[in-house]
Amino acid sequence: MQVMNTTFLWQPAETASWRARLLGLMIVAGSIFVLVYLRLFNPATPGTNMYPSCPFHSLTGLNCPGCGTLRGLHQLMHGHLLSALNHNVLMVLMLPFFAYTLVSYALVATRGRGLPKPFVRPLYLHTLLWAVLSFWVLRNIPVYPLTLLSP
Repeated sequence: MQVMNTTFLWQPAETASWRARLLGLMIVAGSIFVLVYLRLFNPATPGTNMYPSCPFHSLTGLNCPGCGTLRGLHQLMHGHLLSALNHNVLMVLMLPFFAYTLVSYALVATRGRGLPKPFVRPLYLHTLLWAVLSFWVLRNIPVYPLTLLSP
């Protein structure tokens, strides 16, 4: 019977295959394209159909956890943190994790090894799931101060 060492929280990065390097390059290039596009074109401009509308919001009239993300990213690209928080606070809080992942993919594409992959306990994933679901419900309750969560 093999015993897992629970104190070792980081898995060492393995050397990537050419497919993984190509995937990393495509993810980084696509992310840069999206960020540049968001920097140049404001998703809040009325009368433009450059960005897709949220299917959940279109069908129900309610906000999903991602509603306001594009407008928030656009505001962040222009250095307006408070405005980005006003559009989607959850997106702003999750950005460090997405940035870590994007940097790791960039390193896979360039040197064949990404950043160390942290061991995430299932409890943390369950907590994140419940936090997102709670955010989803709370931002749709029309009572102050919960109305501050809606975009």
